[in-house]
Amino acid sequence: MDKKTDNAKQDLIRLQKYLADQGIASRRAAERLIAEGAVQVNGKTVTEMGTKIDPSRDRVKVNGELLGGTQRMRYILLNKPAGYICSVQDERGRRTVMDLIPEVSERVYPVGRLDYNTSGLLLLTNDGALTHQLLHPSHEVEKTYLAEVEGFLPRGAVEKLCRGVQLSDGLTAPAKARVLRRKEASTLVEICIHEGRNRQVRRMMEAVGHPVLHLRRIGEGFLDLQGLAPGQWRELSAEEVRRLKNL
Repeated sequence: MDKKTDNAKQDLIRLQKYLADQGIASRRAAERLIAEGAVQVNGKTVTEMGTKIDPSRDRVKVNGELLGGTQRMRYILLNKPAGYICSVQDERGRRTVMDLIPEVSERVYPVGRLDYNTSGLLLLTNDGALTHQLLHPSHEVEKTYLAEVEGFLPRGAVEKLCRGVQLSDGLTAPAKARVLRRKEASTLVEICIHEGRNRQVRRMMEAVGHPVLHLRRIGEGFLDLQGLAPGQWRELSAEEVRRLKNL
């Protein structure tokens, strides 16, 4: 085998991984799209999971829409209010974060999720490679939250959060947590995590006996919400995009 052929084989990736990297869906959801016949490669419908493609040469379409084309790359920082779904559309007719960015014509996707009742910092982009990078556990991108929890949170509970909390899906990584304000009925906690488990902060607080009353994400990596009121958004600068890619 010559070197050129060997390099070409190394450039091939699984179709479902490519769809996930493009921000279309999670790897598992991408597999469902393939199985349902919604994906075409070079004009032919592909339903086999083992299919590999060359992203630099092959033309991939999902439901007729070409991926990886020459569309403008968008990088959006949104201050999500509570009461919105982090999804492109909702089968139950609820408001989605897309309703907050009607001026954006490109098809962008949320990077990760915030619960319906959780507000704060949310990134949206059509850069699948960056989405994959930010969500991959090995990169350990820190996300900072303000959590108002029930009751007077004792020092011992904070120490448990900092050591790691046992949840139904295993022990969490150690968090950074500190109390900002204590009242008789509630405590305001700043907590920083780098994992992306479902409803993780809420579950961690429940595990130490202090359910969340209000939750807001205030930071991700070096990004914060300065200057953005709830429902407002802005484009990331070229320098911010570069720093995100180098995290």
